[in-house]
Amino acid sequence: MVVKPDWLRVKAPQWERVGNVKGILQDLGLNTVCEEASCPNIGECFSVGTATFLIMGPACTRACPYCDIDFEKKPQALDPLEPLHLAEAVRRMKLKHVVITSVNRDDLPDGGISQFIRCIKETRKVSPQTTIEVLIPDLCGNWDALETLLLDGQPEVLNHNTETVPRLYRKTRPQGDYQRSLELLQQARAIAPWTYTKSGIMVGLGETDTEVRQVLGHLRAIDCDIVTIGQYLQPTQKHLGVQDFVTPAQFEAWRIAGEEMGFLQVVSSPLTRSSYHAEQVQQLMKTHPRSRPQTSDASMDGLKVSC
Repeated sequence: MVVKPDWLRVKAPQWERVGNVKGILQDLGLNTVCEEASCPNIGECFSVGTATFLIMGPACTRACPYCDIDFEKKPQALDPLEPLHLAEAVRRMKLKHVVITSVNRDDLPDGGISQFIRCIKETRKVSPQTTIEVLIPDLCGNWDALETLLLDGQPEVLNHNTETVPRLYRKTRPQGDYQRSLELLQQARAIAPWTYTKSGIMVGLGETDTEVRQVLGHLRAIDCDIVTIGQYLQPTQKHLGVQDFVTPAQFEAWRIAGEEMGFLQVVSSPLTRSSYHAEQVQQLMKTHPRSRPQTSDASMDGLKVSC
């Protein structure tokens, strides 16, 4: 049995603030990845009034052995009110930056991209100053849907996690494909070069230092802007076990290596999660600004998702 070290201990959350945020979410019938995936940073994030919204859930069409989100082969139909409720939550919480993620919806022809776009557009209506990050699944390689998301939805940040090193994919992410994940990020850069691209991996599953650095190299080779590296924590005894707890010194070494490779931002620490401190991207956007072409809504009407 691997004993959890002291550096993974977190402060008890400020339950008054946590309760306020949870009250908003419950009132609007929304899910957060903070709760569904048992994130260790829930206290910190909720205490400052931030959350990563989980749409189209709470159940997922894939059963990754590391993930704490429930599996459902035939999930519920999409909630047409979810985009309105999400936008209202952003307004009530006065968020400057919001992360919208989802379960895998392999049952839908577009992987749920249409719901992402509706959530983005409703949020823009009520909180136009809020920057938006989407953390998306691999869409089963549907690049037409990806193009529609980027050109019609126009999120500031496109995030897709590679999750682990290639050697561990069969055990860790059996329904995923490492090369497909890299291609998604590469396609995103080609489709919308003004969009910041982001990816993340978890460690402690048996990967080596060399393998982690190889993944960083692969991501830089496709011009990925931001990378996150965090410790995998076993949600329950039924999930994949932790092989080792990576030291803070090793996380710091990866941060330095990533910055030397040219990433605009590297967030690497034991408690880092893909959406942890995601709002810091706003500072990056000031120091490394990108402009996108101004496109009228009318020209977007012709874009359709390939089903």
